[in-house]
Amino acid sequence: MANLFSNGTAMSSQRSLLKALGWTDSEMQKPIVGIICAQSEIIPGHMDLQKIARAAAEGVIAAGGKPVIVPSIGVCDGIAMGHAGMKYSLPSREIIADSAEILCRAHAFDGAIYIGNCDKIIPGMLMAAARINIPAIFVSGGPMLAGRVHGKKTSLSTMFEEVGAYNAGKIDAEELHYYECNACPTCGSCSGMFTANSLNCLTEALGMALPGNGTIPMVYSARLALAKETGEAAMHLIEKNIRPLDILTPKAFKNAETVDMAIGASTNTVLHLLAVAQEAGLDETQISIDTMNGISERTPNLCRLAPAGEHYIEALNEAGGISAVMKELDEAGLIDGSALTVSGKTIGEVIKKAKNADPEIIRHVSDPYSAQGGLAILKGNLAEEGCVVKKSAVDPRMYCHTGPARVFDSEEDAMLAISTGKIQKGDVVVIRYEGPKGGPGMREMLSPTSAIVGAGLGADVALITDGRFSGATRGAAIGHVCPEAAAGGLIGMVHEGDLIEIDIPNCKLSLLVSEDEIARRKEAFVPLVKQADGYLKRYREGVTSASKGAVRK
Repeated sequence: MANLFSNGTAMSSQRSLLKALGWTDSEMQKPIVGIICAQSEIIPGHMDLQKIARAAAEGVIAAGGKPVIVPSIGVCDGIAMGHAGMKYSLPSREIIADSAEILCRAHAFDGAIYIGNCDKIIPGMLMAAARINIPAIFVSGGPMLAGRVHGKKTSLSTMFEEVGAYNAGKIDAEELHYYECNACPTCGSCSGMFTANSLNCLTEALGMALPGNGTIPMVYSARLALAKETGEAAMHLIEKNIRPLDILTPKAFKNAETVDMAIGASTNTVLHLLAVAQEAGLDETQISIDTMNGISERTPNLCRLAPAGEHYIEALNEAGGISAVMKELDEAGLIDGSALTVSGKTIGEVIKKAKNADPEIIRHVSDPYSAQGGLAILKGNLAEEGCVVKKSAVDPRMYCHTGPARVFDSEEDAMLAISTGKIQKGDVVVIRYEGPKGGPGMREMLSPTSAIVGAGLGADVALITDGRFSGATRGAAIGHVCPEAAAGGLIGMVHEGDLIEIDIPNCKLSLLVSEDEIARRKEAFVPLVKQADGYLKRYREGVTSASKGAVRK
């Protein structure tokens, strides 16, 4: 195995620059493995990624390669939450994919190791891996440990809900500060089955990462060992010329969607799996929002991790991790064990010896939390292209609900109404013009959903939006309503007080207004256009619908 730069006198000039970096002649004969590392000092999940990158580099060296660590940007969704900064979160996914493509192709890397941890970084890197299609493997930084307050485990979602409780007068400032100091005790991706951990688990289920990638906590030494093993595996992939498109096949995505439903992952996984599938060349007959309900209908929900339950990722790790989940599903015939993985083995071979060490954390298929998966795609006149809800995190009393619309054209306006007690039991909060085009940027809205739960209204108030929700959201929160308001969707024509019907069991979302009235509203409708400049303006001009993955064309 050799790299492009070892190619005789034609590459002599390029080698002179590599020698300026201190490379030796022998190093220049080895395959170059680009380690795309999103380390930064502003994201708790990325604070210590440099340690992971160095461990991965050690694995590459041990297997005879030349590692090169290069950067990637990233946005911390929790820090960006609740203000204009969140507009940049989803759009950053496209920049991450583009920059990885540039780095890998401009420097003729022979293989790549992707090291991220948080919400848009992992899917952006997966998109890049599929697009570039050189041998590639992933290792995340791992989750943080759960916090502990008054003897009870906590997480970021707890923190946001306690802010809601404070605004509702249920706790004082001293109590809120106590939560603030104890909710997030270590570095790592936030400790529940939120978007970051969901994507790290699904990367493992896709076959693009080694077992343990989604669940081993960042502070465990096993995380460093996994990184070293990943470095060695990267070299084996180069030797065998196994590439991402050999792994990211329709059966891999079906496996990932099945695991998605079984673990009750974040609603954001719908956006990201669709985007990665497009980069992998799959069409809508192979994966789309319409295929997801079919998978959900036949997949039992085996895990209830925060925010849907009181268990955290560290507990899933101790119970056997994603391999144990997949073993349970495989025994029920729900996993395609022939799918290839970055280990060079099939999924069936990888999970063969997996054991479920705690049937309360990972329920047996014969004793699931529910017979159907954790996510549901709803359709109706209010969401003709679909929308998504984390069914496993909804109070069953809200599975079927009809209530008056409380309409807001921004997250800020909705938050003001919620925090000042203007939302009542039975209401359906509608937040629009927060979609990919309308925001622009499709903000996550953990603040309003947490404020509703914190105020004690989680079993009485629904929220629908053409924007997104954090994986930490719980309650009757329905996102990704498509078409969005800015694209002429009916959500933009909802009037204050209109009745909205939510029917999660039958996968329906409907505006209870006559067809004649809807026709009149459509004829008179002029979408609101929010001010945008710079990258957000360019993003708005090229972004597709959330039902297509909100990719930029």
